[in-house]
Amino acid sequence: MRIFPTLFFAAAAFGSAGGAAGAFSLGFDWDELELCTSGRPNIVENPRFVLENVPEGTRYIGFQMQDLDVPDYPHGGGIVAYRGQRVIEPGAFTYRSPCPPNGVHMYEWTATALSRENGGVLARATARLPYP
Repeated sequence: MRIFPTLFFAAAAFGSAGGAAGAFSLGFDWDELELCTSGRPNIVENPRFVLENVPEGTRYIGFQMQDLDVPDYPHGGGIVAYRGQRVIEPGAFTYRSPCPPNGVHMYEWTATALSRENGGVLARATARLPYP
C-alpha cells in the first residue's frame, strides 16, 4: 500500500505544550477504495491513515473529508480513540466515499488532535489527493 509522504500537509499546533518534534501530519491513499464516478457516493470504511508527530495529550483524533471542488457536500468522517498508534486502519469509522460525476476532484482529509472527545483542539493536519 502506498502512502504519499510528499502530499503531507501539516498545520501548526493550537497552543500545544509540546509533544514530539515536528509538525503533526497525516497521510492516506485511495488504494483500497472501489471506483465510484456516478455522483452517488457509497458508505465505505475510512482509508488507512498514517499519523506523524501526534501532539502530547491527544486522546481522540477527529477525521473529516471535504471535496475541495464541491465543498458543501457532507462526506462525513469520524472520531477515533487515540492510544499512541501511528496507523488508523480501515474500519475505524465509515463515511461517504469520493464519487465525482464529472472528472477528477481534489479531496482533503483533516485530522484534528483532541484532548477530549468533544473538543480541546491541540492541532490539525491535512492531506490532499485527487480522485479518481
